[in-house]
Amino acid sequence: MTTVRSSLFLACTFMTMLTSSLVSAHGVIPKQSFDEAPRQIQFPDTAEFKTLVLDPHTHSSFSDGHVWPSVRVAEALYDGLDALAITEHLEWQPHRADLPHPDRNRAYEIALQANGDNELMIIPGTEITRALPAGHINALFISDANKLVKHPELEDQTDVRAYYQGASEWPAQEAVNAANEQGAFLFWNHAWWGSDFPNGIPKAPKFHKDNAKRNLIHGIEIANGDSYSEESFQIALDLDLTLIGVSDIHGLIDWDFVPHEGGHRPVTLVLAKERSQASMREALFEGRTVVWFKNLLIGRQDNLQALLAASMSVKSATYKTGSDILTVEIENVSDAAFQLQNMSGMTFGGSADIVDIEPHAVTTVAVRTVKRLDQLSMKFTVLNALTKPKKAAKFKLYIDKIEAL
Repeated sequence: MTTVRSSLFLACTFMTMLTSSLVSAHGVIPKQSFDEAPRQIQFPDTAEFKTLVLDPHTHSSFSDGHVWPSVRVAEALYDGLDALAITEHLEWQPHRADLPHPDRNRAYEIALQANGDNELMIIPGTEITRALPAGHINALFISDANKLVKHPELEDQTDVRAYYQGASEWPAQEAVNAANEQGAFLFWNHAWWGSDFPNGIPKAPKFHKDNAKRNLIHGIEIANGDSYSEESFQIALDLDLTLIGVSDIHGLIDWDFVPHEGGHRPVTLVLAKERSQASMREALFEGRTVVWFKNLLIGRQDNLQALLAASMSVKSATYKTGSDILTVEIENVSDAAFQLQNMSGMTFGGSADIVDIEPHAVTTVAVRTVKRLDQLSMKFTVLNALTKPKKAAKFKLYIDKIEAL
């Protein structure tokens, strides 16, 4: 009971801070430092690229979400995101009776205004909502969401189901084509969704295979909310689609992902040449992403290796007087708690063959090298970093200089 009360207190405290900021600034979140918030998602830049934290799939009350767009912006700032897209359903509008809005760009406009002078990038996006074979598809970097939907003529404009069915009569392919005409980046959402695949095992329909081949669908979610799909990961590899991770948040981030207890929303880590929307868009089209889901990193070999190399390094390596056991300090500057399996052939003191490398900390490892060495290459399998379904990443730590006391 104490833990529950503590969690509720922290969540309510955050919402009070958030609300007071919005009210005092008439909907504009004042520019301030959010860097001290413990919930900030932090990963280092790689040797070649900037690592940008993106949540490309969220909802507000302008479709089936339960908060105003400005709350989405405030949450993103507290989470340390570099970019956010509020992707409202074009056709599914359950709040039509209370919030009729013919302009499908409105949530983006409100979010943009609320963001004010903050450095968070607000990406214009939307969600094309259909049954299979199209399913749900997000489109980012659009110029006008209104051109991706055809409004049906209805006697009762508050009839949510009738509106959805009427709007869905416009072929999904036409909506996909219209988004591509705007230069949008499109990705297939939660392919394993039970409404489309009751057994939770997705298979790429001809619709997505054809669009991927024509470069009209560019990515696929492999992590959404609290679930990850190996099958979607394999579809991404088979169809050469960009790997995407999202919150798909409808309620509050604090309720669904409890950051005050160490949780975090799933995100897409985008490896971009610079911190800009244009560079992020380019990186997405080129597939330079790593998905951060719970304590799992998922990415293609080159992208994941670059992030691992930037995250972990040897701070020091020392032989103490009279000992052939090498004391190695491994520094981790990322949010991931890495699980390293020793593949070097040497034994480790105190940790067997599995070493836990704590986030934003220095972990000490005792390595029995048998004899004193001048240099050392330590080989590991990173158990919580995947380059393919069920295939963990390989990683080496090089020690160029070993000190002896």
